[in-house]
Amino acid sequence: MARKLVKVWYDHEGDYLEVIFEQKSGYFRETDHDQVMEKVDAEGNIIGFSILGVSTLGKVPIDVALP
Repeated sequence: MARKLVKVWYDHEGDYLEVIFEQKSGYFRETDHDQVMEKVDAEGNIIGFSILGVSTLGKVPIDVALP
């Protein structure tokens, strides 16, 4: 089984977390949660997500449905 590389990047100054599952062209679009964006490719497949204001989450998890 081939291993997949997942890219995780956190910008402390911007308080921004980005997780990318596949290294390919795409764009971010809104989700039902104000702090979370999903990254999709041209066909609409989810290839990652980002969270703005990560430090404000504290100990309470957030639930976001990614189609």
